[in-house]
Amino acid sequence: MDTTPLIDIVFQQLIFFMLTSSFVFQPGVKIQLPKTVTTDIAQKENLVVTVARGDRLYVGPTIVTLQELRGQLKKVAKSGQPILIRSDRKASLGRVVEVWDSCRALGISQVHIATNSMEADRLEETR
Repeated sequence: MDTTPLIDIVFQQLIFFMLTSSFVFQPGVKIQLPKTVTTDIAQKENLVVTVARGDRLYVGPTIVTLQELRGQLKKVAKSGQPILIRSDRKASLGRVVEVWDSCRALGISQVHIATNSMEADRLEETR
């Protein structure tokens, strides 16, 4: 039995899936996330709130004030959408806590903090 055609087909399928798969990158502000040993992956579509260096707040790619953020959070609280807080390592903890408290005050129960896992960093270093 000749296995060459089988190997050829498997190789072509591998190339096809590698070329057609889409890679999802998080758009927005470039920040350095704090590192953790363990992480959980949020499964639902989140509203991404970013706290950048200098304590600037972003909702997606748009810069907002704390009052504007609270207005947007009121809309999200009605829909039950989870919140993902991304914070730069150099951002102050106080600003992150303000955002977190705003979410809790509006009754948003699903608030997640984005981090880079140390395991992901080790994989990046080996590449």
